[in-house]
Amino acid sequence: MSLAAPTLDQTCPARAHPDVHVGEDGWLFLTGGTNAVLAQYGQPGFARSKLWRWRRILEARTFRLARLGIRYAHLVAPEKLAIYHHTAGDLAIDPDRSPGLRLERWLSLSLGRRAWIDLVRPFRARARGDDLYRRTDSHWSFEGGLLAYREICARLGVAPRDDIAARRTGAAMEFSGDLGTKFTPHRTELAETCLFESAAQRVYANELVTTFEAMGRGRDAHIGAHVIFRNPSPRADPRRLVLFGDSYAHHTPNSCTGTLTPLLADTFAEVHMLWSTSIDWSYVARVRPDFVVSQIAERFMVDVPQTGFNIEKLAALALARKTP
Repeated sequence: MSLAAPTLDQTCPARAHPDVHVGEDGWLFLTGGTNAVLAQYGQPGFARSKLWRWRRILEARTFRLARLGIRYAHLVAPEKLAIYHHTAGDLAIDPDRSPGLRLERWLSLSLGRRAWIDLVRPFRARARGDDLYRRTDSHWSFEGGLLAYREICARLGVAPRDDIAARRTGAAMEFSGDLGTKFTPHRTELAETCLFESAAQRVYANELVTTFEAMGRGRDAHIGAHVIFRNPSPRADPRRLVLFGDSYAHHTPNSCTGTLTPLLADTFAEVHMLWSTSIDWSYVARVRPDFVVSQIAERFMVDVPQTGFNIEKLAALALARKTP
């Protein structure tokens, strides 16, 4: 659903922020930053050595989880450049150089292909009719999050809840996302609500999350955040899912961006969300979930996940670094 293009201050020069490209109809695209997003789409682009390492990682995860009797799925949240390139104006880009698409090709005939969820094609199929991302943000709208959620359910063989959109609460509001706020004045848009009524309740949050919440900055608890949701609804799938993800998953429902955790918590009896691109194997062994899902933003693929990850140690390190 498209509500309105961002409002732009016509008194400001129509030039991009150094890290952001201004496309048509107010679409903003992250092109720079610490991950040099646009360079990942160029030549040579995303390193072949890292594609090989990702293939080995997904193969190892798929094999190890299968031996534990756990179904595994992995998805990459595509950059807006890969989906809305047709609105990028004069930006020179080959969208098929997307690191996610290239990794999918590297997974051909690989065991890791069994876990792969392709979001690029279903997103592109809808992109000319719907705003699947926020125009002033690098993240999904409600429709984008819902589409990604349905693709996860399809891969896991689970029926998605078909009434979530009907349970949305709140009204559209003026919003300036992580890209819009890079400009002065901020570039804004009218964003529909991404919140909805749900029987799912958070029953655990680690110290990193609760400390940030006590400071009124709950959504700023990122790497190392750990929460658990339980859903007593008779419509919930009775199984347990563990999600390793980042801001496209997010541990807290966001009013203007669509995220995976609330959607999955509405669907399963128990959902554990750990903010990390690595898998904590000791945690998986303790929890013994039915499903494990890993999600990563495409731009973060350059940082190949480390082994030996422990959520408690990571959370303690993050807490020490980010709080006074």
